[in-house]
Amino acid sequence: QVQLVESGGGLVQAGGSLRLSCAASGRTFSVYAVGWFRQAPGKEREFVTAISRSGGSTFYADSVKGRFTISRDNAKNTVYLEMNSLKPEDTAAYYCAAKSSLSGSYYYTRRYEYNYWGQGTQVTVSS
Repeated sequence: QVQLVESGGGLVQAGGSLRLSCAASGRTFSVYAVGWFRQAPGKEREFVTAISRSGGSTFYADSVKGRFTISRDNAKNTVYLEMNSLKPEDTAAYYCAAKSSLSGSYYYTRRYEYNYWGQGTQVTVSS
């Protein structure tokens, strides 16, 4: 069992940067692979990026590749999402999710693969 809390969202201008944090409590965080998803009003929740247990493997959706960076600090029980060159279409509620993993090198890209979710943090990008 693990609890996740996102923070760092806010209002930024197009072209700006923002860093989101996902803080975990409960069971040892290092056993979980983690992903970030986002959901805009009226749309389905979509995959953004994911990272393996150890942080050695990452994957990005094409829409954010080259602009976003996922990282983790297991000693601090925290996963980060650094967002650069933000666009209005990045506006959404951002959620982190965790999945217990038996492999240190696996990451997951499907919503149904995750079983723990945070409550989300809002990111709004103005033009």
